[in-house]
Amino acid sequence: MGEIQVVTGAGPVGWTVAERLADEGRRVRVLTRSGSGPERDGVERLRVDVSDPVALADAVRGAGAVFHCVHGSAYAASVWRAELPRAEAAVLEAAGREGAAVVFPESLYSYTDTTRPMTEDDPRTRSTGKGAVRRDLLAARAASPTPTVSVVASDFVGPRVRTSHMGDRVVPAVLTGRKVRVLGSLDQPHSWTHVPDLARAMVVAARREDLWNTVLHAPTDAPRTQREMVHGFAAAAGTQVPEPGVVPAWLVRSGGLVSRELRELAEMLYQFDAPFVMDSAASQDRLGFGPTPVEEVWAQAVAWWREESVSAG
Repeated sequence: MGEIQVVTGAGPVGWTVAERLADEGRRVRVLTRSGSGPERDGVERLRVDVSDPVALADAVRGAGAVFHCVHGSAYAASVWRAELPRAEAAVLEAAGREGAAVVFPESLYSYTDTTRPMTEDDPRTRSTGKGAVRRDLLAARAASPTPTVSVVASDFVGPRVRTSHMGDRVVPAVLTGRKVRVLGSLDQPHSWTHVPDLARAMVVAARREDLWNTVLHAPTDAPRTQREMVHGFAAAAGTQVPEPGVVPAWLVRSGGLVSRELRELAEMLYQFDAPFVMDSAASQDRLGFGPTPVEEVWAQAVAWWREESVSAG
């Protein structure tokens, strides 16, 4: 791998990837519009719009790998369609000129059949909404001459995870003993991916040419229901919480008639009112490691949110 490791984006995935690379003694360059990212030795933070080919070309010069962790500016299919293909095309072209592979975090949104555990070989042909955007992004990566790896994760859990079903809507409430309300069902099995496990898989894949031009599943533990997750956080925090409740699906769908945010959430309710399970066994064998035990995942998430509450003062 080249001397510079480039990370685009400083959300939970980009930030965690950058820190992992820095921990390994790599020189890391984080590209964001705001100039954010980990403030530590070995990490250079640059203000770069990654959809600008000229600025991006300069920023990735000398890169051995690019970890493209940028998301859309809003959680909406129309925004993703307008922003993400252009940014990915620019990143693929710039990385290709440097001979660098591009590693992407990916979601399960494009998977066609979610009625059984999803594997790496399953079709990814969803034809509407955000799933169709993800389908087309995966197709563009496969068609690119630049080597790529897409590492699929289920819903995020762990440190730095805010806007997730097990992020800011759940853990802070658990820490203060407040009642939690979740979307969908409390008792359907659901896969949750620990962001540090996703980051580790991305870093391993970048340096392994035998893994290039593949779709992998991030090592992900056995599915847990949302009720189990809430109780697990409470056990890790040593708090007592009321039994969690549910935001009715009909309320989300009716709210979607007037709210784009609720409309976009309603589109994804199928992932939470029925089993939604990802099988990562094959990728774990290829990557050489398994998921973090769930008890440790709960503890790490609780510890990070407690630090955040202290910092917020």
